[in-house]
Parts: sequence; structure tokens; C-alpha cells
Amino acid sequence: MKKRKPRILISGGGTGGHIFPALSIANALKRRLDAEILFVGAENRMEMERVPAAGYNIKGLPVAGFDRRHLLRNISVLMKLRKSLSMAKGIVKDFRPDIAVGVGGYCSGPTLKAAQKAGVPTLIQEQNSYAGVTNKLLAAKAKAICVAYPGMERFFPAESIVMTGNPIRRDLVEHAPDAGEARKGFGLDPERPTVLVIGGSLGALTLNESLEKGITSLADKGIQVIWQTGKNFGDRGVKAVQGLKGIVVTKFISDMAAAYAAADVVVSRAGASSISELEALGKPCILVPSPNVAEDHQTKNARALSDRDAAVFIADADARDKLVTGIIDLLADKDRQAVMTRNIKKLALPDSDNRIVDEVIRILNDNSTNYTKE
Repeated sequence: MKKRKPRILISGGGTGGHIFPALSIANALKRRLDAEILFVGAENRMEMERVPAAGYNIKGLPVAGFDRRHLLRNISVLMKLRKSLSMAKGIVKDFRPDIAVGVGGYCSGPTLKAAQKAGVPTLIQEQNSYAGVTNKLLAAKAKAICVAYPGMERFFPAESIVMTGNPIRRDLVEHAPDAGEARKGFGLDPERPTVLVIGGSLGALTLNESLEKGITSLADKGIQVIWQTGKNFGDRGVKAVQGLKGIVVTKFISDMAAAYAAADVVVSRAGASSISELEALGKPCILVPSPNVAEDHQTKNARALSDRDAAVFIADADARDKLVTGIIDLLADKDRQAVMTRNIKKLALPDSDNRIVDEVIRILNDNSTNYTKE
């Protein structure tokens, strides 16, 4: 008799930093187990488009994050959470998963809570160096907690922790072009120093305004810039670079493998997914953590690198005055770049998607479903 496919529920999203790792895990599960996979995301967030585009089914929950500045607005948040818990219970009952995997984001909480109440084994992927509140609450009943940083036993039961790293998009490593060719693809000089500035799909206002203020200084130094502004900055970036050569301004970069390959130095926020990509690629980087995240976890992520001389740390409040100078100084110091490349590569955990799938298979086998590790 042919063994049925395992049914796996994956929950998470809200940002590309959660969605891309989730899709990497799903692709590895599909590749190794031919699993039947269902995603659960938050309504009106980017996963509701990105996940179907990748070939997977997704259900949406009306869940939203708590507003720490306007407490009265959380009445509606609590109502959405209650509805989401009820809907998640129905999804678990209908799909009957063999395991539920949570990768972070608003929807992971109600989905994994419903799975645990139904007796479904759960796996948590904690991406950051400082654990989120939801994952800490779910950890006691999780069968495994996959992490990317040492010292996470201060948040989770030590016996449940597995060091796997954060999955990254395989094409970033497997299909990366030569640096010169990548620069040509952006219409840039293949021989000139180049910096990539990325702030996510919506953009990072601090990074954008720092570049807007100092872009002429970079151009005057002969530095080429690939500047991804995100959609919230409008045309301000385009206006700022009028008359300047060697500057590419775009709201969205579709070929990140080429963008990374073109760059000598990368400027980025300090989300866990972005850091994992920089580690895997060995890119010298300047990290400007977002201050608008729970538990200030991006600062802790960035410090985990800068304390090891694997990145330059610039606080968000200082960026408008210090970022452009920092770019110029780092691009001029090839020895520092080489040291940073060596150090950041030491922090990379390759093949993270398969490491996580190993844990999924172990849990499935512990529950007598007899799925083999390939």
C-alpha cells in the first residue's frame, strides 16, 4: 500500500523576512517528502500574493499586531485575534496536519496555538537573536525550536533547541553572476566600487533620507549606487539623483542575486533574513537596525555581527549624519572589507532549509508516521 503524503501546515509572514524562509522550507519539504503543504498567513499582507505565486495554497487570518503607542486601538486587535483563533482551529480540523511549522509573523501565534490544542506536533523557527513574545509562549509545547544564534536557551527549553540557521533563497547562491557582469546588467561600470542599499519592499525612511542627503557625495567619490527605495518613498530618490552618473534608483529589485553580486558593500536593515543572506554571501555590510520592531530585536541582531567585526553598526538615529561617510570609509578600506568577509562567513550556517526539514522528519517519525530522511 502506498504511503500517503505528509500534511504540513506552515504559518507566518507579514514581511519578506518571514515569507522567503517559509517558502525555502516549503520547497525543501516538497523536494524531499513530496509533502502536501498549506500556508496560513495574515489577510492583506504580502504572503497572500507571494505564496500562491510560488505554487502553494494559503488561508488568511484577520490577525493584526498590537499597537504599543495607541492602546485603545488594541480593542479591535483583540477582536481580530479571537476570530483568528477560531478560524485557525477550523483550518487545523479541516486540513488535519501531521505537523505545524511556525516561522514568525502575526499569524503564527493563533495557528500554532490551535495546532497544539489539537494535539498536532509543532516546530518553531525563531529567526532572531532575541526571541519574540509569541514564540516564547509557544515554546513549552513545541517539539523543536530551530534557531540561528547561540545562547537561545535564555528564552527556550535547552532540550528543544536545534541550531539550524535561517533559510535563504537558494538562487542567491546558486545563480549569482560575476560582479562585473552583474554591474553591467544594472547599466553600471563593471570596474567601479559599488554599494547596494536595501530597505525592504516598503523602503526604510532613514536609509532613504540618508541617501537623499548624501548621494552627491557618493557620486563625487566615484562610488556607484544601487538604491532600492521601496514603494513608500515615491519619486524622491529619482529626483535626488538627477544629473548624477552611476546611480540606479528602483522601488523594487527582482533579481537580488545580481544586486548582491554587483555590490562591494551592502547597506541594510538588520532583519534576521537579510543578515542570513549577507552571511551566506560573505558581504561586507553596514547595518542600520530599525527601531520600530518588537523588543528592539534588530539592534540585537546587528550587535551579534558588529561585536565580531563582521559588520559596521550605525544606529538609526545617527544614520542621516554618519551613513554616507561610513559607506565612503568602508569602500576605501579593502583590508577591512576582507576581514569583515572572513568574519561574516564564519557565522553562516549553510543548507538551513534541509536542517529544518531534518527536524520535521524526526518529529514525524517520532509520531510513528515513518517518513525517511533523504
